[in-house]
Amino acid sequence: MLDGYGAVLSLRAAGTSLVLDTAGRVPRVLHWGADPGPLDDAAAEALRETGGPAVLNNSPDVPRTFSLLPSEFEGWAGTPAQEGHAAGTATTPRPRTEAVRHRSDGEHGGTIEIDLADEITGLRTTMTIALDRFGVLSVDATLVRDASLAGDGATIPYTLDALRVMLPVPERAVDILDFTGKWCRERAPQRGRLFYGSHVRRARRGKPGHDAPFLVVAGTEDLGFGRGEAWATHLAWSGDGEYLVERLTEGAGAFSAVLGAGEGLRPGEIALADGDRYVAPTALFVWSDSGLDGLADRLHRRLRARPTHPQSPRPLTLNSWEAVYFDHDLARLTALVERAARVGAERFVLDDGWFHGRREDNAGLGDWFVDRTVWPDGLSPLVDLVRSHGMQFGIWFEPEMVNLDSDLAREHPDWVLGPRQELGATARAQYVLDLTRPDAYAHVLEQISAVVDEYAVDYIKWDHNRDLSEAVSGYVGVDRPAVHEQTLALYRMLDTLRARHPHLEIETCSGGGGRVDLGILERTDRVWASDCNDPVERLQIERWTRMLLPPELIGSHLGAERSHTTSRRTDLSFRLIVALTAHAGIEWDLQEADEDELDRIARWAGVYRELRGLIHSGRIVNADLADEATAFTGIVAQDGSRAVYTWARLVTSAPGQSGRVRFPGLDPDTRYSVRVRNEFGQASRHQAADPAWITAALQPEGVTLPGSVLAVAGVPLPTLNPQQAMLFDLVRLA
Repeated sequence: MLDGYGAVLSLRAAGTSLVLDTAGRVPRVLHWGADPGPLDDAAAEALRETGGPAVLNNSPDVPRTFSLLPSEFEGWAGTPAQEGHAAGTATTPRPRTEAVRHRSDGEHGGTIEIDLADEITGLRTTMTIALDRFGVLSVDATLVRDASLAGDGATIPYTLDALRVMLPVPERAVDILDFTGKWCRERAPQRGRLFYGSHVRRARRGKPGHDAPFLVVAGTEDLGFGRGEAWATHLAWSGDGEYLVERLTEGAGAFSAVLGAGEGLRPGEIALADGDRYVAPTALFVWSDSGLDGLADRLHRRLRARPTHPQSPRPLTLNSWEAVYFDHDLARLTALVERAARVGAERFVLDDGWFHGRREDNAGLGDWFVDRTVWPDGLSPLVDLVRSHGMQFGIWFEPEMVNLDSDLAREHPDWVLGPRQELGATARAQYVLDLTRPDAYAHVLEQISAVVDEYAVDYIKWDHNRDLSEAVSGYVGVDRPAVHEQTLALYRMLDTLRARHPHLEIETCSGGGGRVDLGILERTDRVWASDCNDPVERLQIERWTRMLLPPELIGSHLGAERSHTTSRRTDLSFRLIVALTAHAGIEWDLQEADEDELDRIARWAGVYRELRGLIHSGRIVNADLADEATAFTGIVAQDGSRAVYTWARLVTSAPGQSGRVRFPGLDPDTRYSVRVRNEFGQASRHQAADPAWITAALQPEGVTLPGSVLAVAGVPLPTLNPQQAMLFDLVRLA
C-alpha cells in the first residue's frame, strides 16, 4: 500500500473514474463520472487548480470546499456528513487527515483508504473507497472513540446522530428519480426536477419498507433506459436509512449538488464511549452514460461476481401459500405435490401454517416446531413425497416476529421488542421479537436449525411482515433504540445458519418486497419482490426491481386466474410470460387447472429450463417507448449470441399501432433468427392482422432479419389487447 497523502489520486474502471485531492484537511472529490484516462502530473494539477469555486458576495472569505466529510467549517450550509454531540458539546467536528493509502489496479479499479482524527469529537474515522472492475464505487466508514484525542471531553460518550456519505454531482444532473410504493405495489418510480433545497427520503420502519427509495438517481434531462447520464446511490442496509439529493445556490465546492446516503439513526441509538466503534453500512455509488440500463448492468455484474452468488440453475419453485393457505392437510398437499411434479416443478416450499398453534394468522409465531395435531407423523411424509419426485424441499419461517398467542410470548413476555411500560398496536396480529437479547436470539436460532437438520431442508422462505414501531429494547434495564442492533442480530443469525448448513438457500421476504437491499442480499439467495402475483402489477414491480437486482435473484410466480391481492382476472398466457423472465415459480392451486392448462404450464416450465441459462446471466435492456401503456424488455446474452424480449401492453392507449420499435442491445452488424414463442398460448390482438414479419416469426423456423433493421431502424410490433404479452426469441446467425 502506497502512502498517497497530499497527492491527486484516481481510481479507474469500466469507463468510469473517481479522482480525489488529498492535499487539504479532508480529501475532496475532483471528479466522479466518465473516465478522463490516465492522469499525468499536468492533468492532475489542472484538476486540482480548477477544483475550487469562486468566492461569492456575502459569503465566507475563502472558497467553499466540499470534502468527503462536508461540514459548516468548510462553509457547507447543507446537510452535514456527521452529526452528534457529547452531552450537548463537541458539535463542530473538524477532522484532519492523518494517513492515506492508495492501491490502484490500473484500469480495473482499486482502493483509497483515509484515516482522519478529530480533536473536537474525539473520533478517529477510517473511510475506505473502493472502485470495482465493473465501475461500482463502494464507501465504507468506521468511527472509533479515542479519549486521548480530546482529553477530558472524551470521557463523556459521544452520541452519533448521523453519518452520511455524500458525493458531488455536476450541473447537468437536473432530474431526480427514486421510488415509493406500498404493499403489493412496491418500487413505483417517481421523477421530478432537482430544485434548490433538500430532497430527503427517510425509512423509519426498521427496514427499507414497501415505500423504500431503493435507488436514488440524479440524471440529465434526457435520462431514459438507454440514454442519458446518471449518478445513483444505494444503501446496502436492512434497517432504517436516509437518502438525499441536495442543491444549494452556492453549489457544493466546484459542483452543483450532492447525492448521499446513510443509516437512519434514532435518538441515542449510538453512544460511543472510549474505544467504542461504529461501522456504517456500505454506501454504493454508480455512474452511467448509457442510461438506467447502464446503471443496472454495472450493479448486476458486481452481484454476479460475488463468490456467494447462486451458481446452480435456479429451480422452478412451487410455493404452497396461495394454493392451500392454512389448510395443511396431507392428502390435499399430496395432490398438489403430484401436480407440481407433473408440470415440472423442481422445488416445493411449504409456506405458513405448519408449526405449533398456527391455524390462522394471529397465533403461533415464535413456536417453531411442527404442530402434531396437524402433522401427527411430523413433516416426513410430505418431505419424503417431495423428494421421491426429485424435488427440493423448502419451508417458511418468520423468525423475527412473535404472536402474543404463543408459548414463547407466554413464557417470555419480556422478549417482545417495544416499550416496557406499554406495547403499541399489533400489526398483522403480531409483534417483533427482540433478537438483541442473547437468550431470545439463541432460542430462535436453535429452533430453526433443528427443523433444518431434521428434514434436511434445502430452502427457507424467510418472512418479516411488519414494521418495527417504537423499536426499543429494555434488555439493559432501560428502553434503548434497537433497530441498529436488531439488524445486526438478523445478519448474524443468517450468517450462522448458512455456516451450519452450507447447502441451505434462503429467500428474503418482508410482506413481499419490504426488505429489498444489498445488505440482506449478502446473506440470502433471492428476494420475493412482492406479495402481488397479479401480472399487470408484477410486470412493473419486477422491471424496476431489476434496476438493482439481476433476474436470478428475483422470485416471480405464476398465480391464479383471479389475483389473490387485486381480484383482477388475467389470461394464462400473460401470467406465464410475466413469470418467466426471473426466478420462475408457481403460487397457485394446480388442482384448479384443467388438462389444457396443465399442459401449457408444463410447456412453459420446459421453456424456462431452456432459457434460464440466458435469463440468469444476460444483460437487461429496456426500450424507451413514447407509449407508457406498453413495455418492451429484453435479456441479451453477454456474448450477444441469443436474446429474449417481452412485448407487453397493460392498458389501452391512443396510438393504433406501435410504429417502428427498436430491439435494444443487439448488434447492428449481424443477422438474427427471430421467433415468437407461442408454446403457452397466443396473445390477443387489437387489430385485424399482424405485420407481415410477425406472421413469419410465428412459424417454427422463424424469420431472419438484419441487426441494423432490428436495432437501428426498428420494426412494427402487434397492437395487443390490454393485459397481453408476446415473447420473442432471437438467435444470432454466423
